[in-house]
Amino acid sequence: MTDPRRGACWRSLSLAALLVSVLVAAPSAVAAAAVPAAAAEADVSATVSAAPDLAARSITLEEAVALAQQNAPLAIQARGQLRTTDAGVRSAYAAFLPAVTLSAGATRQYAPSSGSTRIENGQVVTLPSQPWSYSASGGANMTLFSGGRRITDLRGAHANFTAAEANELSQRFGVALDVKREFFNVLAARESEIAARAQLAQAESQRRYAFARVAARTATRSDSLRAEIQMRNAQLAVIDARISLETAVAGLTRAVGTAYPVTAAPMDSTGLLVLAVPSDSLRALAEGGPSVRQAKAELDAARAMKWSAWTDYLPSLSASYSRGASGASNDFGLGADSYNYSGVFRLSVSLPIFDQLGREEQVVRTQVAADNAEASLRDARLAALQSLVGALGAFRSAGQRIVAQTASVEAAEEDLRVQEQRYAVASATLLDVLASQTQLDQSRQELIRARYDQRVAKAELEMLVGRDL
Repeated sequence: MTDPRRGACWRSLSLAALLVSVLVAAPSAVAAAAVPAAAAEADVSATVSAAPDLAARSITLEEAVALAQQNAPLAIQARGQLRTTDAGVRSAYAAFLPAVTLSAGATRQYAPSSGSTRIENGQVVTLPSQPWSYSASGGANMTLFSGGRRITDLRGAHANFTAAEANELSQRFGVALDVKREFFNVLAARESEIAARAQLAQAESQRRYAFARVAARTATRSDSLRAEIQMRNAQLAVIDARISLETAVAGLTRAVGTAYPVTAAPMDSTGLLVLAVPSDSLRALAEGGPSVRQAKAELDAARAMKWSAWTDYLPSLSASYSRGASGASNDFGLGADSYNYSGVFRLSVSLPIFDQLGREEQVVRTQVAADNAEASLRDARLAALQSLVGALGAFRSAGQRIVAQTASVEAAEEDLRVQEQRYAVASATLLDVLASQTQLDQSRQELIRARYDQRVAKAELEMLVGRDL
């Protein structure tokens, strides 16, 4: 019978000889196997050599949000609407003031000689001795009572301004959400590229081990072929990650609206995000968020329009006064003796009796608009609460996924390290190594996705409540 200690000794010596042969044969085997694919590898290396966003200007998240709120079309339109409604409020106040008009004119008569006559419409007209005649007038008109229309119009103008303010705030946070998505896309694409490069480095290492073992005749040629395929897939993963990063940089540049390319400045992506406001307080903030405030202001404006429609049944009282002067003179001067002055003061009352049911139609239209606005306000409140539940749940779920995937990445890295060591000493197959590598790649991508989802969920919560969290 064979001595067990002698068998163990021979296995140790064989293992040592195998390791020496692997180390000696690895360079030549790798070089021989790499000759057919040298040109392709050179092309791939040239493709993935430099980061695509090095030429872009690096900006922080705060800078990206500020630029987007300044340049985004939706933000510009919201600010324009705010200016328009502000002008409407001033116009509603000015309706209580009189309207003032001034006019002046000059006429020159051409005649063969001064004091002559001519025929106009069958009548003899004596031309003035002065060829120039002047006229000037001024007047003021003021509505004394309009049935309350001006008051309801003023309330409606204030409500429209409040709605425009809420819309401008909503658009600012909506633009901030869009640019944050693009910013986080750049961060996620950059993390994906880092993970793809790590995958490529590990695939190249596994390829060297596989070719070395094939050269040492301790593995079959299928191992070298699988390792080659694994490395090619890793190179494609790097290229795909690079394309995704370039696309994300272009998307961020469009979101901020700059003429030059921009990229996201690095951020700490290792820690979990937290909310500055307790979860219990988010419900009250959501019920008073920009979308709800805008819907409430639109309801106030609709109710003001409804009451304004009823004022058409009431009489209106207005007063006006005008004074003018006219005469012929060589000089334009209202103080000349040749000028004739006249003035008119007028009071008028208007009461529409029947306008072919136009007032009734307007009352119905405004009532329907008020009912629709009330339903929109109710739906806006419910939608805000629904969005709050979804965004808050997504934020918490993403946080738990980050914790779980962080542990999964650590476990997968350790498992891959062990499998590579076992494969180096012929205690595991290449399939075991590739399975561990695949698990590690998936865990890394899931971790990147979880970080992105938590960032976006927080941005959605900020847009919902109308404040930074």
